[in-house]
Amino acid sequence: MSDSSESWDVDTGPVDTVDLDAVARALKPHVRRTTFLSSEALDDALGARVRLACETFQHTGSFKYRAALAVALHSTAAHLLAASSGNFGAALALAAKHAGKRCTIVMPEQSARVKIESVRSYGATVELVDTSRTTRLARLEELRKTLPDAQVVSAYDDHQVIAGNATLGAEILEDPPEYIVVPVGGGGLSSGIVRARDHLGGMCQIVGAEPALANDAARSLAAGVICRDEHESTTLCDGARTLALGQRNFAILLRGLAGIVEVPEETVVRALQLLFHAINLKVEPTGALAVAALLAAPARFAHRRVTCVISGGNVDPDLYARLLTQ
Repeated sequence: MSDSSESWDVDTGPVDTVDLDAVARALKPHVRRTTFLSSEALDDALGARVRLACETFQHTGSFKYRAALAVALHSTAAHLLAASSGNFGAALALAAKHAGKRCTIVMPEQSARVKIESVRSYGATVELVDTSRTTRLARLEELRKTLPDAQVVSAYDDHQVIAGNATLGAEILEDPPEYIVVPVGGGGLSSGIVRARDHLGGMCQIVGAEPALANDAARSLAAGVICRDEHESTTLCDGARTLALGQRNFAILLRGLAGIVEVPEETVVRALQLLFHAINLKVEPTGALAVAALLAAPARFAHRRVTCVISGGNVDPDLYARLLTQ
């Protein structure tokens, strides 16, 4: 779903200046179409007619490659910088390689080793920071001052990122459901899907799924202003540990989301286990949020046609094993 990167205010112009059709054409030769899965066992367990939009099979293992490639192909900078807990870092590293650019990713020292090595494997430089002493944003600012040819990229608060994520929304809407349920962290994925629906004139309702331990988006939509957490959450869903929604994302979600389901941690684990046992699908905790939302609010989706966005599958093997047997 989503990536626990810190927001960086990058001015890429008004949202309506981004041509979604042009972005889709540019990305089409390079991204994998999402894999759609369904099963009677899953429908029975969730009490709805469920289709999974699985970005676990996307390049770098998450939807983030769509966003990262949209940025890399549009940027005129020779060097791309970002802060990431892993998924966006890996995606931007591969996208920069494809576009012939250098890439540096600032990551917390406590990031999953599999994610750190993944970023490095795509040719990016990794800067590890002790987040108990400094923030990723502070280190990013230091690097920006020493690298005048570099562009700092937000994993979500960027119009090109949103447009890249809209390509997933367009694929889902080729067979429109009644509901699309999507994980929410910084809001890049969910706002991209809202943009796709509105661009295509779709009528389905889009519902966010957010950890109850990191419910800044739900609070923000209820208050009508961005609510910011003071500290990074301890939720299992590392992709949703953002401190706040991006400004561009909030503007889109405030008018475009039908609501947000806040999901307890134990329900995330149940969803992860269900996806493994019912359909043999490995997902990361953030990627299980949409299915967890159906478990947490069954009456809302009962007997409805629902597409759940499975945002990624990059999970530490030891953690995954523990969660499956919990």
